[in-house]
Amino acid sequence: MNSTERTRRGMAAVLAGERHGLFSRLLFVGPAVIASIAYVDPGNYATNIQAGAGYGYTLLWVVLLANLIAMMFQALSARLGIVTGRNLAEMSRDHFPRPVVWVMWAVSEVAAMATDLAEFLGGAIGLALLFGIPLFWGMVVTAIVTYGILIFERQGFRPMELIIGTMIGIISLCYLVEIFLAPIDWPAAGTGLITPRMPDAQALTIAVGIIGATVMPHAVYLHSGLTQSRATLRNEDDRRRVLRFSNIEVVVALAIAGMVNMAMVMMAASAFHSGHSEVAEIENAYHLLTPLLGSAAAAVFLVSLITSGVSSSVVGTMAGQMIMQGFLHVRVPIWLRRLVTMAPAFAVVALGYNATDALVLSQVILSIALPVPMIALIIFVSRPDIMGTFVAGPLLRIGALLGAVVVLGLNFVLLAQTFGLPIPFLAE
Repeated sequence: MNSTERTRRGMAAVLAGERHGLFSRLLFVGPAVIASIAYVDPGNYATNIQAGAGYGYTLLWVVLLANLIAMMFQALSARLGIVTGRNLAEMSRDHFPRPVVWVMWAVSEVAAMATDLAEFLGGAIGLALLFGIPLFWGMVVTAIVTYGILIFERQGFRPMELIIGTMIGIISLCYLVEIFLAPIDWPAAGTGLITPRMPDAQALTIAVGIIGATVMPHAVYLHSGLTQSRATLRNEDDRRRVLRFSNIEVVVALAIAGMVNMAMVMMAASAFHSGHSEVAEIENAYHLLTPLLGSAAAAVFLVSLITSGVSSSVVGTMAGQMIMQGFLHVRVPIWLRRLVTMAPAFAVVALGYNATDALVLSQVILSIALPVPMIALIIFVSRPDIMGTFVAGPLLRIGALLGAVVVLGLNFVLLAQTFGLPIPFLAE
């Protein structure tokens, strides 16, 4: 009996009242852990370094806001999968007009490619810096390693949950070390966390990038799929219990991811803002960390970046597969999916485009694509004919709508800025 089957039987025993205790509840942990890797991918490194270096602790409140929005939508996505037994892409295909489905799929595919661009490039940059090899060969190694990990998916959901969970642990430990190595100005960090402020138009671009790097479209799709057939649910009581376990897991997993993001910004603010505020590239950040904070800080930074790139690229490929299968009812071999989604990253390198700029741009693209799954998810969880007694309540719907309005508002402002239109409320 493999680990997936043992986990299924264990969950069934818990739901039947035959097993109790904390360890038994850990059997239900997994989907939010996998989804949370999307919130600490290399795109976060790029935007967080720019935020901390350029604006110190000022944009920490954006990280907090993005994390709260992420918690809400990941919880709703898990709810949809648990209650309906179907994922968000499948629900969209079944309930929306065909032209809408095609547009949703196209936007989601672009978002998946933008996601993998950030994740794939991040891992490759880390390997290139660590071993002193060309970026191209770093990408080749990243491709081989991620495909090797994806093979474990054939053994069911549990091996992937354990692998990704271990990688999340490594990334979190790395940034716990960074916090101790960097001289953080804690009062300034506290002020930045609770004081909304947008210094200028460039800060807005970075803020939208933070939103795009934190609230990920593919993670919203993926979470509903990870929960849809994980446990055998016999009745509403079983669904209610699993939903309660899921909500706790979402809060804990995304709180950890949020703290890692805040630690990234604080590390960059502490190391670069005074004297090196122009630092905007991962490579420059790595090279400056050694003289500023010591070789240990630089090494830990690279370990976390490589782990983030590899693990998030694996999860991105899983999400892309689920999106295509859900919208089009088409399943392609995992090697072909891996090849298609990593093609833009190779193109960026071949054209000589700045890798960190590409990472930040990819996060802006993600932020613009994000309203598609957000709005679809709000529609489905608000329908009693779909959710039954598990329909989202008024407060939850209002919160989700406010989150969507925040993202849409930031996107509209970003587009206005891109086309040179004045944005009067921004400070000069």
